[in-house]
Amino acid sequence: MATVRKLIVEVVDARDLPPKDGHGTVSPYVVVDYYGQRKRTQTVITDLNPKWNELLEFNVGKASDVFGDVLELDVFHDKNYGPTTRNNFLGRLRLTSSQFVKKGEEALIYFPLQKKSLFSFIQGDIGLKIYYVDEAPPPPPPPPEEPKAPEPAPQEEAKLAKTTAPPPAEEAALPPPESEKKEEAAPPVTEQPPPSENEKPAEAAAQPPETAAAETAESDQLPPPPPPPPPEISPEKQQLGQDDHIEMMSASSVSKSVPEIKFVGGINGPQPMARHPSGVPSYTQLETTESLSIDRPTSFDLVEKMHYLFVRVVKARYLPANGRPVVKISASNYHVTSTPARKTNCFEWDKTFAFGRQSPDSASILEVSVWDPPIPDPTGVASGHNFLGGVCFDVAEIPLRDPPDSPLAPQWYRLEGGGSRINGDLMLATWMGTQADESFPDSWKTDTAGNPNARAKVYQSPKLWYLRATVLEAQDVVPITTSLEEATFQVKAQLGFQSFKTDPSLTQNGTPSWNQDLIFVAAEPFTDHLVFVLENRQPNGTVTLGFAKIPLTAIERRVDDRKVATKWISLEDPKDEKRMYTGRLHVRLCFDGGYHVMDEAAHVCSDYRPTARQLWKPPVGTVELGIIGCKNLIPVKTVNGKGCTDAYCVAKYGSKWVRTRTVCDSLEPKWNEQYTFKVFDPCTVLSIGVFDSSGVFETDGPRDATRLDFRIGKVRVRISTLTTGRVYKHTYPLLDLSPAGLKKMGEVEIAIRFARVSPTLDLVHVYSQPLLPLMHHIKPLGVGQQDMLRRAAVNMVTAHLSRSEPPLGRETVLYMLDADSQGFSLRKVRANYFRIINVVAGVMDIVVWINDTRSWKNPMATILVHALLVLLVWCPDLIIPTLLFYVFAIGAWNYRFRSRVPLQHVDPKLSLADTVDRDELDEEIDMVPSSRSYEVVRARYDKLRRLGARVQTVLGDFATQGERVQALVTWRDPRATGIFVGLCFVVAMVLYLVPSKMVAMAFGFYYLRHPIFRDRTPSPALNFMRRLPSLSDQLL
Repeated sequence: MATVRKLIVEVVDARDLPPKDGHGTVSPYVVVDYYGQRKRTQTVITDLNPKWNELLEFNVGKASDVFGDVLELDVFHDKNYGPTTRNNFLGRLRLTSSQFVKKGEEALIYFPLQKKSLFSFIQGDIGLKIYYVDEAPPPPPPPPEEPKAPEPAPQEEAKLAKTTAPPPAEEAALPPPESEKKEEAAPPVTEQPPPSENEKPAEAAAQPPETAAAETAESDQLPPPPPPPPPEISPEKQQLGQDDHIEMMSASSVSKSVPEIKFVGGINGPQPMARHPSGVPSYTQLETTESLSIDRPTSFDLVEKMHYLFVRVVKARYLPANGRPVVKISASNYHVTSTPARKTNCFEWDKTFAFGRQSPDSASILEVSVWDPPIPDPTGVASGHNFLGGVCFDVAEIPLRDPPDSPLAPQWYRLEGGGSRINGDLMLATWMGTQADESFPDSWKTDTAGNPNARAKVYQSPKLWYLRATVLEAQDVVPITTSLEEATFQVKAQLGFQSFKTDPSLTQNGTPSWNQDLIFVAAEPFTDHLVFVLENRQPNGTVTLGFAKIPLTAIERRVDDRKVATKWISLEDPKDEKRMYTGRLHVRLCFDGGYHVMDEAAHVCSDYRPTARQLWKPPVGTVELGIIGCKNLIPVKTVNGKGCTDAYCVAKYGSKWVRTRTVCDSLEPKWNEQYTFKVFDPCTVLSIGVFDSSGVFETDGPRDATRLDFRIGKVRVRISTLTTGRVYKHTYPLLDLSPAGLKKMGEVEIAIRFARVSPTLDLVHVYSQPLLPLMHHIKPLGVGQQDMLRRAAVNMVTAHLSRSEPPLGRETVLYMLDADSQGFSLRKVRANYFRIINVVAGVMDIVVWINDTRSWKNPMATILVHALLVLLVWCPDLIIPTLLFYVFAIGAWNYRFRSRVPLQHVDPKLSLADTVDRDELDEEIDMVPSSRSYEVVRARYDKLRRLGARVQTVLGDFATQGERVQALVTWRDPRATGIFVGLCFVVAMVLYLVPSKMVAMAFGFYYLRHPIFRDRTPSPALNFMRRLPSLSDQLL
């Protein structure tokens, strides 16, 4: 049933408004404009924190160039209250439709009021709930009943007879109204058309202008009436059409009905043009689509064009078939047989076949034939297929179609060559096209071997929420034991596979309290229940006292840290069939939409947006990814004694997953598919993985029903490293790290382009914003808690995508999310150590340069440093500008040596993957708990102990140096502390008497003195620090 969408704006309250009435208060009201509609709230008198709690309803129209999808909200002070003479402006707000949600997802959000101009003084926030509601359209009003005239008196019958006389001939000869002319000119139809729209202006003329305008505005929001169905064609007319050999166009080529055009203008507005009720559309009245789909772009400019011969077989008629016939298609070296037809009025297939072509001009013959399947005789022996007829095409004469051309309409073709006296007709369409064709994704393709799970698909991750359950206290809890000792209570909360427990609470009066938060991950749609179980911990075991179930749909949502109302839930006895009352539990429940639910590792995250859609910001750009193909792949399985690979590619960015089609039995597959992703933060990572499908052919060897898709390799691209508008087309190696070592599985070729859709300043402004949403900083989650919640989110995403068709396997999702690569690895420890060394190397270079300068290895450089020292000491204001200019010079100098690699990729040298020991690789890949033998585990443990001893020594050295610094003033060594304190006093007195510039210059010249004036032994200060005591001598 058709519905009407409405936008509900719930104006709840405002806070901290500025006083505007001259008495320290304000009397505000709110005016909301949306899509040409304006509504206002009531005025709240003299209140700086007003509360309205009013619902404003707006009709949602179609996309228009006149009315935008921006909701404008203005807050004013009512001039009728107070000495003011005008409605003072208190603030405004502008929201786009991308921030609106459906009913059930709304949440109270406080938006800061914005200024109208630069010099406006605005403060305060306004709380709103904005959501869409789909309602059934109201029934049309019944026709007005004419009032019955009172019966005339007998003496008035004569007068009435005169007034009811027939009109004169001149009035009868007047032409009918224009609307009636148009109705007469229209051709007759088989069904009664809906009431004419031309009658509405006439009715509106008899009403006041305001009422007429309101009614026309309401009628504009109603959906257009459905078009009349095409007239049915009788069998006799069908037979006539067959005899005359008339080619009929398919009615399915018309994708949408023609909308009804209405105008809102009252009695003086333009009258609507009459439209013929025929099924032929008027191209000037076709409504424009809201937005083009970004899943499959219309222009495949990043990939190579792949030419295909498309054959669409729709249906057949007048076939002398005994069963459900099939269609056989032969093109070049390909021979395809369709599935049996569906029997309706005709035999229907409605299937499209795509045959790969080396070039669009290669000449061959296309043969399409219809066969009757074999029917077994009474003896049980089935005869061969019965040929019913066929059609041949010269491929050189088949038309070429390239989007955005309209789809080619199928036609009826007479089947020739059948043995029957009556030849049937076959409706089909053939054309030459590319992978950009709309029929390509769902068509049968020659490079997929007809596998139904080999099609390209786009997936969406489920919408994940953090569910915060705060367990406060319990009442009326009677433990089973009757002892007077303290009872220990604990609450266990469970949501699906997630289960958490509160800390034990001791109580003697049966009123335990916890005030503890338990956080779960929940996925939409909310079908589960949150279960609370109250347990009494006893020495003999745990006893369940009661439980309660709460549906997730009844839990409130929030997007900030405001307090949510608490509730008492009754506990029931799980062992009692009558569910008797056993106490109650005080809890606070809410969905936290202000967090981003992490399902990826932080360093390769592709999205940082919060869960609540109301908090999303507009995208800053788009990323177009072209997956071209792979080269030099290694066979990963054996089929019929031959090594092969059935490769497909998966790309993941944000909540969007794309999967290319599976190219069967090819070591150099070509996909040439292009996809687009919206970018909300450029500091994110796009992941691309290549896999071998396990469900195409049966492999040789042992039968394993749970064979997983094999991981071939993965590529990561950081969006911030892409230049705007530049196309990066490169081939990247696919590396696989296995217990046998690092192995190159092949190469993947991709093309990628980042396009900016927001102003440059908005893109630069993103770099100054926090990476995670605000709630992560207001109420941060612990590291261990985030890791636990991330594992739960990964399990939910995996389960959701595995239920799709075709499914994404668990091993594929885990590999793309890096969920199984967070274990301990000596290789990663060593690699991180060398990364730290590379970072410290820059500081060490500065130290070496200073040491060379003070050693006078380059006398000219040392003299220049002396001059710079004098300049900075006498002009200290130049210190910071000089440092910044020096950093600028370093950056400009390093620009010449920037990386020339098109895109950064996984570096085997940085990962130490090419020099790692095989035993360390086996330890890294091994699961927890380990499945290796006792001797192997013991050897690994001994190696870990040696590594731990080194780490222990380094930590001890750091602690020793820190304790020596503390010993300067703790008097642990009285003589050392006395020397240090006395020296500090002397230095302080000298600095009081001598100008600081003189001291700084003297110290600088002393530090940079020539080596002939130095001693080779360490400095006295270093000798003094090494003699200070530490706590290392007190360790056992």
